[in-house]
Amino acid sequence: MTKKNNSTRKKIVLAFSGGLDTCFVARYLSDQGHQVHSLFLYTGSPNEKELNKIAERARMAGATSHRAIDISENYYQDCIRYLIAGNVLRNGNYPLSVSSERYFQAYQVAQYALQIHADAVAHGSTGAGNDQVRFDTVLSVLAPDLDILAPVRDEQLTRETEIEYLKQRDVVLDWQDLKYSLNEGLWGTSIGGDETLTSHLAIPDTSVQKEKAKAPRHISLNFENGECVGINQSRLHRPVEAIEALNNLGKAYGIGMDYHTGDTIIGEKGRIAFQAPAALMIIKSHHLLEKHTLTRHQLQWKSMIADWYGHMLHEGLFMEPVMRDTERFLDNTQQHVSGEVCLEIVPKGFRLLGIQSPYDLMQSSENQYGEKYAGWNADDIKGFIKIYSNSMKNYYALHTHGTKDKNSK
Repeated sequence: MTKKNNSTRKKIVLAFSGGLDTCFVARYLSDQGHQVHSLFLYTGSPNEKELNKIAERARMAGATSHRAIDISENYYQDCIRYLIAGNVLRNGNYPLSVSSERYFQAYQVAQYALQIHADAVAHGSTGAGNDQVRFDTVLSVLAPDLDILAPVRDEQLTRETEIEYLKQRDVVLDWQDLKYSLNEGLWGTSIGGDETLTSHLAIPDTSVQKEKAKAPRHISLNFENGECVGINQSRLHRPVEAIEALNNLGKAYGIGMDYHTGDTIIGEKGRIAFQAPAALMIIKSHHLLEKHTLTRHQLQWKSMIADWYGHMLHEGLFMEPVMRDTERFLDNTQQHVSGEVCLEIVPKGFRLLGIQSPYDLMQSSENQYGEKYAGWNADDIKGFIKIYSNSMKNYYALHTHGTKDKNSK
């Protein structure tokens, strides 16, 4: 590790998680004579014990000051509700549990740094992942005159090197606890470790909370204009409360544990484990409700737009103005996505049972799929089918038709 000689003492705001990397960065920068102000920006509801543990780690690591700020409400209002409206699951399974938080953390770091007249901002990202892009993009736009410091990336450090550095300076951490990199937030928890660097090994159960509940249970989620506002017909004060309650319930059943493999912003394949019970239950329930309340063309177009929105968010481009245009479209699609969705939850899973909604298009006519029709007669449908198939008849009048003929020699 290169020892840099910084003659000028800097006032630095550090995005601090309390994990190995940010503890190292705090100690490393303070050892160089800088004034480090650690900022723990969280979503969800860590208890007082956890908040105190993170504050103590900041103190041990040499931080001049430490603050903890709950950014859950802004995160929900400006981001999560659009992930729900779009049923956003990257590669079909990952609800962008932690990556979607990074803009809001970086935004708060930039604002706090400007408020206290800092000289620089810092984070613990490595040079091998996505977060360095997400943090630096936001910081360079919102605080262009501040230096951005990322010692773990810039010095190309390994976890082993960081651990040894801290041990030599009597920074005492729970090293076993730091074996896995856990990022826990309102929309889910990501877990990284040795196993996720492979394509076949599984994270051990001990790295996440084991399920405790065994008996199947029926619950209902209540939606208004696309937002989950209640559980079991009990309205909650804020949608954030519904997410927190479902996370607690889902974790007790071991729901929402999976692996995500995808393409990183910098062009490599990456793999993480994650647990996101509330995100998955809400998105799947919301999607089912939309199937009943939106038209086929709304569903098709929204699916394409929402997938693109999730991709842009993953790539660290939340600040791109077109994202606000997309959000207005998503908002407009949610006007009639209201009703109740029933689920059955079981150990390690859940299934959707059905919905009730005043906007249920299945109940809006006298016709019943596969059973009866009242809006047309047999001659009408035969005429429709004749016209419906006309373009294909024209094509095959000129070309070989039928799979068997096409493949014959």
